[in-house]
Amino acid sequence: MRSYVLTVWNFLDPIYYFFNRLQCLPCKGNILRVRLTKYKGREIMLSDGTKINHNDFLVKIHLHNAKLLYELKEIKSELRRAKMIYRGMQNSLPELEKFIRGHPRREEIKGIIGITTLNKASTRLGFEVFDISHPLYRLFKTFAFLPIELLSNHNTSIKEIVKNHKPSYLFMSTNMLTERYRK
Repeated sequence: MRSYVLTVWNFLDPIYYFFNRLQCLPCKGNILRVRLTKYKGREIMLSDGTKINHNDFLVKIHLHNAKLLYELKEIKSELRRAKMIYRGMQNSLPELEKFIRGHPRREEIKGIIGITTLNKASTRLGFEVFDISHPLYRLFKTFAFLPIELLSNHNTSIKEIVKNHKPSYLFMSTNMLTERYRK
C-alpha cells in the first residue's frame, strides 16, 4: 500500500511544485525546494538581532517530501532516517545561501522560513524554532503533515503522531545563513 501511495504522490508532485512556484536548488543530493515569499505572521526577533516584520521578504523552504519518502522507504530506523535528512539539509543549505546571494532581491531578503515537525536537530543547523501561535493554522498544519508522517513513521498511530509531532516555524537570518554556510 505504501509503495502505491508513494507512486501516486510522485506523479502528483510536479503539479504541486508548479502551483506553489517552487524552485529546486541545483546541487546534487539537494532536498530543498524554495520560493520567495512575504512574511504574514507576527513579529519575530531572532537571536542575532534580526527582526522579521509583517511583509518582509523571506525565502520559504520546503523539504522535497516525495523524493525523501522514496529514498527513505526501506530504512526502518528512525535514527538513520533523521541522520539522512540532517545530512541532506547540511548539503542543501550552502546552495540556499548561494541562491539568496545571487537573487535580484538579495538586499531585501531578511532570512529563511520553514514549517516542520522535524525540529529537534534544527537548532544544530542554525535554525531558531518558534511555535505556531494561531491555533487554527497550527491545527491545519498538523493535519497537512499527517499523510507525510503516516508514510514515514512505521507502526505509529495517528493519535501518537498528532500528540508528538507538532509543527513549528523554523527561521534563520540571511546573516546567520551566510556566516555558517557560505562556500
